Amino acid sequence: MDQLDAFRAETRAWLEANCPAEMRKPFEDEEAERCWGGRNFKFFSEAQRVWLERMAARGWTAPDWPSDYGGGGLSKAQTIVLRQEMRALGCRSPLDSFGIWMLGPALLKYGSEAQKREHLPRIVRGEIRWCQGYSEPGAGSDLASLQTKAEDKGDHFLVNGQKVWTSYADKADWIFCLVRTDFQAKKHEGISFLLFDMTTPGVTTRPILLISGKSPFCETFFDDVKVPKDNLVGVENKGWEIAKYLLTHERDMIGGMGLVGGGRSLGEIAAQSIGLENGMLADPILRGDIARLEADTWAFQIAMERAGDLAKAKQAHPAYSSFLKYYGTELNKRRHELTMSALGADGLEWEGARSQDGEAARAWLRTKANSIEGGTSEVQLNIIAKRILDLPGA
Repeated sequence: MDQLDAFRAETRAWLEANCPAEMRKPFEDEEAERCWGGRNFKFFSEAQRVWLERMAARGWTAPDWPSDYGGGGLSKAQTIVLRQEMRALGCRSPLDSFGIWMLGPALLKYGSEAQKREHLPRIVRGEIRWCQGYSEPGAGSDLASLQTKAEDKGDHFLVNGQKVWTSYADKADWIFCLVRTDFQAKKHEGISFLLFDMTTPGVTTRPILLISGKSPFCETFFDDVKVPKDNLVGVENKGWEIAKYLLTHERDMIGGMGLVGGGRSLGEIAAQSIGLENGMLADPILRGDIARLEADTWAFQIAMERAGDLAKAKQAHPAYSSFLKYYGTELNKRRHELTMSALGADGLEWEGARSQDGEAARAWLRTKANSIEGGTSEVQLNIIAKRILDLPGA
């Protein structure tokens, strides 16, 4: 504990000295001010650029990755301390990245040494932005039914097909993609895991508009896309194992929506909208609802940390990510429902500078997709019932 306490003190001092003041303020426009990195990313401010560079130089954008691949090389306990100290100072995340949240862990486990050294350091530095090529028009929850094919052409694969709900595909530099390499095998077999550049000839994207009027989603099309054999991760036709492993990290990421982000707290929003009486929120029912949400959020934070400890010790149940995904998305939907309740009629404003073009209403509508993306809530509950609770099937 003495060593951990010393690390905490050193970390706090470094963050205080190196995190720009602008990067300690709540987001005013979360969508515009988040740092996603990538070849074409435009920094919102000089402070945002400096913050990313300083954190990446220490490997603290991916603090628990091995330092050999650009990560921070921190232990699980040190990583928790770092995040605690960042929250205490109000530090924004220096980099949001599908590469960090999903692809990186899969490469660390299944990637070749050459793939790790090529991709992981660039992910840490925010130089490459990734998207995920999983779902297809006929393969959503039943993902193993995917039909995008990759034909062996000797030194490369030739990829043809379509993906859908490809988040930020129109902004991504590279894609990690599931393809079928054997159409004679059972559907869970014959699937391979490929990496390729989105600027490769034959790759096109088309945005999908949601009811909120905004959307990260795209349709993605592959027409005779040549992918070098070196970009195959793991063993050909054994990509389903990698896909399942990556999905556990994706569900953990989506579950993390249940935790408070970098914007104003729900209590602050409600206090400004409704007002205070004797130092407390004037609406006692809403006050109770917010208190319950905050208590549940802190309990979920502890559950997330415990899940990380179990995973590090290789004791985690493989289906535990389904629980995190389900509960985290329900928390996020509750938070946005309460935000709309707190704002009242003002929360329904759809356009205009005062509401930042209806940010609250659009975000509330967007949360309806949380219980679908990454595996529907119904699928997650079935997994929990069968694999964690050992309940009999129908």
